[in-house]
Amino acid sequence: MFFVIDLMGTFVFALSGAVAAIDRKLDIFGVLVTAFVTACGGGVIRDLCIGALPPAGLINLEYLSVVALAVALAAFFQRLLLRLAQPTLFFDAVGLGFFAAFGVHKVYALVPNIELALLLGVITAVGGGIIRDVLLGRVPVVLTKEIYASAALLGALIQLLGELQVIDRHVAPWAAIALCTLIRMLSLKYQWNLPAIKKNS
Repeated sequence: MFFVIDLMGTFVFALSGAVAAIDRKLDIFGVLVTAFVTACGGGVIRDLCIGALPPAGLINLEYLSVVALAVALAAFFQRLLLRLAQPTLFFDAVGLGFFAAFGVHKVYALVPNIELALLLGVITAVGGGIIRDVLLGRVPVVLTKEIYASAALLGALIQLLGELQVIDRHVAPWAAIALCTLIRMLSLKYQWNLPAIKKNS
């Protein structure tokens, strides 16, 4: 089940990266690279931190295949996707919950430490998006006042409760995905933001 969740997260994040790269008018290589690092960047960082080497995103053909499929669909349906209001943010919101849940599950299975599982669960969710934004020359969403990493943290916490058997382990990942995505989407719709430190004039 978690492998399917990981592939679903990989697909939507790759779609996010591909759409963003197409919007910036990158060539096909640039689109593929951006889609791949968006989809696999956070997972690679996670695997390096817990010693799961080589990182799964770099050796499993399934990940590359999913990324290639996402790029092909983004290229074919680019007009439709680019008409969506902030398409990158929409696909990010969906992928965020998938990767937060899978990240916590994988980390806690290998290193049963609560703090590490939460931290790397969030990094799994937001790491690829940070790399994408840096490559495209914009301030990463996670560093702005938007509800982003905090939504991933909520998803990671719910999944951790499942790992600790506080809630049903079969329900936890889907609850984590649903609530993380919902919080992120509502924050975009209603412009919920974390408080910012005002610059003194």
